[in-house]
Amino acid sequence: MEGTKIAKRFEGKVAIVTASTQGIGFTIAERLGLEGASVVISSRKQKNVDEAVEKLKSRGIEVLGVVCHVSNAQQRKNLIDKTIQKYGKIDVVVSNAATNPSVDSILQTQESVLDKLWDINVKSSILILKDAGPHMSKGSSVVIISSIAGYHPPASMAMYGVTKTALLGLTKALAAEMAPNTRVNCVAPGFVPTHFASFITENDALRKEVEGRTMLNRLGTTQDMAAATAFLASDDASYITGETLVVAGGTPSRL
Repeated sequence: MEGTKIAKRFEGKVAIVTASTQGIGFTIAERLGLEGASVVISSRKQKNVDEAVEKLKSRGIEVLGVVCHVSNAQQRKNLIDKTIQKYGKIDVVVSNAATNPSVDSILQTQESVLDKLWDINVKSSILILKDAGPHMSKGSSVVIISSIAGYHPPASMAMYGVTKTALLGLTKALAAEMAPNTRVNCVAPGFVPTHFASFITENDALRKEVEGRTMLNRLGTTQDMAAATAFLASDDASYITGETLVVAGGTPSRL
């Protein structure tokens, strides 16, 4: 994004991005901020929140950082309360939090791990929007971050993939429920070299195999995901709702 002229589609808008102190979430927050949004970032650790806030401020972005573990009801409420106290409204919510605590096959996955996967990857999106919904302005927008794994759950992350499949359906259902005042869309990223996906990107053979499955012969970048998210969240997508945009370099997803 250095040196390229960025549109200012979010002037006067307030955007909350969950799990946004590193990786895809951070770059989404940065992109929305560079386009003029006041951004509210969050993650589980105060230190990570403080560091991310400083990075965004150094780029001239108006930012509020709040510690929020998305499976904690009090912290979710606090995230919304602090946003409203400071900015008075919410225009954009990007639900990005996800976990993948296990590489077990589905039938070998412990029940406590199944619960954690559903809680963080699916339920938290619903509950954060339950809290945010009453404060969302007319013409507001939600973007849920799913995954290419939602279309073809790979063996090493099968249950994670299934939770991401659920988000495709959740996007459709919420789009109907939150219309006409709020649009709800979804981005399904391909593999992006972040800390979250380090098991793939640090293994050369695996990385080459994943790259080979794309038409563009490369992994995605966090900027690729941020650009797609910013589009869906912006008024450029004002007639798009209930849709999932696959941003995966041509990795097979659906017809």
